[in-house]
Amino acid sequence: MDVDLVVPMKHPRDGKSRLRGAVEADRHPGLVLALAADTLAAVAASARVRRVLLVAADPEAVAKLGELGGFGVEIVAEPAEKTLNAAFRHGEALLKADDPAAVVGALQADLPALRAVDLTAAIAEAAGTRAFVADRQGTGTTLLLAAPGEPLDPRFGPGSARLHAASGAIALSQPLPTLRSDVDTPDDLAHVRALGVGKHTAAHLGDPCPVAR
Repeated sequence: MDVDLVVPMKHPRDGKSRLRGAVEADRHPGLVLALAADTLAAVAASARVRRVLLVAADPEAVAKLGELGGFGVEIVAEPAEKTLNAAFRHGEALLKADDPAAVVGALQADLPALRAVDLTAAIAEAAGTRAFVADRQGTGTTLLLAAPGEPLDPRFGPGSARLHAASGAIALSQPLPTLRSDVDTPDDLAHVRALGVGKHTAAHLGDPCPVAR
């Protein structure tokens, strides 16, 4: 089944606080935007994604993410409750208002090495069940998928992989290396650079040969 994805974003100047120092301070917001742009470009290249809703703290600050390769990313403002899980629930409610039977997913915005093939494989493996992809450390969650028409019930935060499993979501078993590699720290950034990041992050960091999406 095709999915509708919710992707949350803080203001670029506030996002990825543990990544500060990886580039000069005035280039940090640009790095945050580049990480998200490469994430969304890979999402746009997956034939299994129907809609993408970017829930943003400041829609104007991320407006350039609205069009990537002709794929329309819808941008809406975050709700009054400014937490990650509230952003996911808000996006879910908007998507289900249009299609109550939709398969809704929650995706992190910091996956600059993501390849469409990994995202597509995860959606195929889930096969309409509530499922999640743990990060490469096995503690966090990069992708959560609901069953058709069922609640997403996001439980992101410390130990989210354990919390999602405890709430009945199935942990997907394929390697999916680029989907498991989110970026929170300089070590994470070094890891994705070794995997190969997309063109936006590569350009911002001065890396050669960005990956094909």
